[in-house]
Amino acid sequence: MNLRLARTSCIECPIRHRAVCAECDDTELAVLEGIKSYVTVPKGGRIAEAGESLDHLSSVVSGCATVSKTLADGRRQMVGLLLPSDFIGRPGRATLSFDIEAATDVTLCRFQRRAFEAIIRSSPNVARRLLTMTLDELDVARDWQVLLGRLTARERVIHFLLSLVRREATETGAAHRSGPVRLELPLSREMIADYLGLTIETTSRQFTALRKDGLIKTPTARTIVVPDLVDLMPEAMDEDGAPSA
Repeated sequence: MNLRLARTSCIECPIRHRAVCAECDDTELAVLEGIKSYVTVPKGGRIAEAGESLDHLSSVVSGCATVSKTLADGRRQMVGLLLPSDFIGRPGRATLSFDIEAATDVTLCRFQRRAFEAIIRSSPNVARRLLTMTLDELDVARDWQVLLGRLTARERVIHFLLSLVRREATETGAAHRSGPVRLELPLSREMIADYLGLTIETTSRQFTALRKDGLIKTPTARTIVVPDLVDLMPEAMDEDGAPSA
């Protein structure tokens, strides 16, 4: 890990209005600013390991991290992605049940765990925001069960692309309805396959099929251009015909 010496002001932070500090008043923000530090984890670096003590709780400022579970026999399954404004760690618990690894260079705004737990006890705004984020994460986990249990391989890939579009729209304040959208994929094809519970061959075939159908363009291996979301969204229907994304 590489500590950043510069201390960016919370007011200037790109995730200020989406992270755990989103509902802080000026006093609470000043307290958080006084205990925060920044760390940059290079691509492939371990952010947290299951069962190990977690001394800091963090918000992702930039980059993408993967959340994985390793079974007793060594098999490994990716179970989630962490993107800007997502929170790492559980107040009141010193360890995590999952491994967290940087899929790209990841910058974290981190807080010493005990100091942050004290803020939660004294700050209703921080506590309320953390509860909201936790419930949102629960909704995502339930959607994930639907994705893995009911959607076809094609629908899974489209659902993944649309989820990135939604996150990008949230970060930029844009509301994509029609017209071209450009995405830079944070994961390789192999990692996307792992995330979606597919083989890399199946995943690659689905990207090729979507490109042949004119629903996406792939200028580079990591760049996806969606000519028109209106055409792509109906493709992400679940088995009952209800939108899955």
